[in-house]
Amino acid sequence: MGTALVTGASAGLGLEFAWQLATAKHDVVLVARDEERLTRLAAQLEAAAGVHAEVLVADLTRDEDVARVAERLRDPERPVGLLVNNAGLGLGKPFVGNDIDAEVKALDVMVRAVLVLSHAAAGAMVERGRGAILNVGSIAALMASGTYSAHKAWVRSFTESLAVELKGTGVTATVVNPGFTHTEFHERGQIDMSSFPELVWLNAEDVVAAALADVRRGVVISTPSARYRTVSAIVRTLPRSAVRRIGKYRRPMDETAAPDA
Repeated sequence: MGTALVTGASAGLGLEFAWQLATAKHDVVLVARDEERLTRLAAQLEAAAGVHAEVLVADLTRDEDVARVAERLRDPERPVGLLVNNAGLGLGKPFVGNDIDAEVKALDVMVRAVLVLSHAAAGAMVERGRGAILNVGSIAALMASGTYSAHKAWVRSFTESLAVELKGTGVTATVVNPGFTHTEFHERGQIDMSSFPELVWLNAEDVVAAALADVRRGVVISTPSARYRTVSAIVRTLPRSAVRRIGKYRRPMDETAAPDA
């Protein structure tokens, strides 16, 4: 697969994707806003795995930064074989009453950036006749839990549609739909998850390993762990009225604005 580009690579699932891809001897392009974290990670990956790690600092809420990442994906001299659209943003507040600028930023990161970067990657990959796009969705895509569910539902539907369009080109599209996973995401989004038992939690290493294995097999919808495959199957059979009743917004840990994930 050659080089993999990972957005949101400085923390959470993105960090785990970077490590697993590097240890599998893929060169990596690391995309996130935090230059210090990215530079430190790149040095660690190069020293530990012996691969080339490129740092690409970008804020995916900014059109010009998304355009720079898209240009990197289109570069014919430095082909990217795998795009991992992982970057996410935790708002920690309900839509009604939240700052609309924060809502638009979340949409930009989890929808617009996925659209633009997938377009750039797919075009370049189809020309070469090989490649893969992995979009990080969520089991929340099947729920009715605020705009995060809405964004992830779009990611799921978009990836399925893209997979149909790419059939026969040598390029694949996969959406991974993890459940609750131990990362920095909820803490940085100031979302209180303390009421959830340990049973519902996955670890990032297993989620990423399952996602990458499904990419290699050309699976379109990847749902790590038997428990969440069961949950997914049950939710899909429920009337949407029942899904709406169980949808629940998680209150933030405090009243300060939630930072980007």
